[in-house]
Amino acid sequence: MTTTLPPAGAANAPFVLTEELLRGDVSRWRRFGEVVPAGKSVAADGSVDHGLFGPGSVTWKVVLHPAIIVFESPAQAVLQFLYKPITAGIRDADPMSRRARSGKFTWFDFFERFQRNSGMHAPMWLGDTETATRMATHLHRIHGHVQGPVIDPDDSSLGGYAAAESRDAMWAAITEMHAMLLAYENLAWHGDEPPRPLTPEERDQYVAEMAPYLRLVGAEEAEIPYSMAELDALYEKYAPYFGHRESVFRDLETGVNMMAQYRQVAEKNWHPSHALATDVLAETYNDWHDVMPAILPERLQLAAGRSPEQISASEHTIRAREGDIRAIQSPENEARIMKLLWGPDGVDLITSARQLDERFRATA
Repeated sequence: MTTTLPPAGAANAPFVLTEELLRGDVSRWRRFGEVVPAGKSVAADGSVDHGLFGPGSVTWKVVLHPAIIVFESPAQAVLQFLYKPITAGIRDADPMSRRARSGKFTWFDFFERFQRNSGMHAPMWLGDTETATRMATHLHRIHGHVQGPVIDPDDSSLGGYAAAESRDAMWAAITEMHAMLLAYENLAWHGDEPPRPLTPEERDQYVAEMAPYLRLVGAEEAEIPYSMAELDALYEKYAPYFGHRESVFRDLETGVNMMAQYRQVAEKNWHPSHALATDVLAETYNDWHDVMPAILPERLQLAAGRSPEQISASEHTIRAREGDIRAIQSPENEARIMKLLWGPDGVDLITSARQLDERFRATA
């Protein structure tokens, strides 16, 4: 994704962040004219176009819950950083890494990249078919340059990566969808009722509903899973590509861990106004670093290098943060975070989808 760069100033002047720049406008998320919500257009055959999923789907049941509105990005991040080709692509080609290597990176760059994540995916999850296709085409095009011959410099057996090709595009989409399911099952409160897993039938249906999305991003048809058992088998097949390895995070040009490089350059370029960005990042990202690994299945926690003691304590870790988890899902917090992280189009898509889904379930 391209990054909205701070305004140009004097050569050595510090970048000053404002509330207006922090919030951004619709152009921060929108890439191709106005979005059309699912259910608001007509397909070629004359039927209502409900997009990739639509009302009554298990996907919408998950995605439209307040927990996903506030936790989608940190949940996605913890899972995607386990997939080594994604980490390698961020390391080598992401605008954040390029700005860090050039000495220009600030915490606003990290915030703005984080901020656009949910809102730029919402058109594919909640828009009509044309809206979903246009955004997928845009992302495919800009990810075309995210490729390289080295995933892990200490493990040549993994080969290279290509974000727009079938394997890595498929796993980017799967880890988005799976992360939302894990957040829903572990963190989504239902009034005073605690989070609960989907039924086995619903979980299989959720996986099966991924198929149009995986097809849209370019996954090979033969690899698309249609049940949780098939998804588990796919994780097993690609197990060597999952895990935390310091060598994958090591910048190929500087030899520095890219996260450490971000911190070093951001500290050098620090201005007190950057606290506007770091405060939001703390609330929506950093403060959940203990919770997000705990929602992962044991297989992925092991890949993340967590100890048996940490894994066995996962449920306790989540329970210990119960008050915080419930509080951030309050209507007031959800509305504020939705506006900030999903953008104007995202708010419209979520609102429209919720209304459509509620009407459908009320008459089903």
